[in-house]
Amino acid sequence: MSDIDTPPVQPATAEPLFGYRLIRQDGAARLGEVVTPRGIIRTPAFMPVGTVATVKAMYTEQVRDAGADILLGNTYHLMLRPTAERIAKLGGLHKFMRWDKPILTDSGGFQVMSLSKIRKITEEGAQFQSHLDGSRHMLTPERSIEIQCLLGADIQMQFDECIELPAERREVERAMELSLRWAERSARAFERMSQPGQALFGIVQGGVDGELRRRSARSLAGMDLPGYAIGGLAVGEGHEAMLAAIEETMPEMPVAKPRYLMGVGTPLDLIESVRRGIDMFDCVMPTRNGRHGLAFTWEGKVNLRNAKHADDPRPLDPVSSCPAAREYSRAYLHHLVKSGEYLGSMILSWVNTVFYQDLMAAMRAAIAEGRFAEWAEETKARIDPPKV
Repeated sequence: MSDIDTPPVQPATAEPLFGYRLIRQDGAARLGEVVTPRGIIRTPAFMPVGTVATVKAMYTEQVRDAGADILLGNTYHLMLRPTAERIAKLGGLHKFMRWDKPILTDSGGFQVMSLSKIRKITEEGAQFQSHLDGSRHMLTPERSIEIQCLLGADIQMQFDECIELPAERREVERAMELSLRWAERSARAFERMSQPGQALFGIVQGGVDGELRRRSARSLAGMDLPGYAIGGLAVGEGHEAMLAAIEETMPEMPVAKPRYLMGVGTPLDLIESVRRGIDMFDCVMPTRNGRHGLAFTWEGKVNLRNAKHADDPRPLDPVSSCPAAREYSRAYLHHLVKSGEYLGSMILSWVNTVFYQDLMAAMRAAIAEGRFAEWAEETKARIDPPKV
């Protein structure tokens, strides 16, 4: 052997376990992929909401076969029942609910907002009473991250304060600044507790005030987190105000990171938000509407409670990729809904979940073909025709 020391061979730089890849841009609309250890999330993406480890009225297999790459779980609800510690002992949320693709968990901030009469916000966190049994709990940035890590979430959200709109500017600014301080604490806790491949997203707050939104987004971007969300919208401000807030925020959102609009929304909301550069969405609307007899179709919304459907033999949506939409008659679905049969909720939740996934797939295809603006106008005219 040579007496000359040779430097060790340096391994090739490993690909990051979590990241965002921009494939194509059409205007501001983005076709991309969020890469995670549990699989790729095709964007624009819609995440079905599995609040308490279940997408209501649906089998996990149905959610997967509908085309969902990721779903959402809820920190607040799961910490109360069955508890994050119990889920961790049982192998984590993925195993618990038999879902092997990515899961995003929210921080609990939105649910705490809804408990305004039985909670108190301080610098430390949010003290509240359980809606289940009145027991008292304290949710802090550190505890929120601990719960999300116990659940094993692939994407975790910083703890934030979400307030109802409209609200006075000083109150919006106070909550936004508090959320920024909580973001820093969330990031430190995540660094201590998380596993390789997991990611923490920051949440931009600021109500419908453009200056506050920009300030929040700039401060969060300086933290160099793996992804960013726009929170605190779809809470009473209206469609146009929501879009205006997105437009104010987007210039400060990092281009190389996924952008998530929380808790939104209608098909029209999704189309217009993708047009402005949003990548990810979640909302209870598909399943909640399904449980109340409302179906989303490629020809617009259909309220199966209406008596006009009682004798209608036509399928709900003959061009849907969901077998139930093509094969069950409107008359039968009307009968199930009016009778209060569980099957009605199950079928319509399935139909709506498939519609939302098909809508996202159509958006991805339109961006890939460089015709998103044209597709958007054609689709809006079909699914949300102007009132006459």
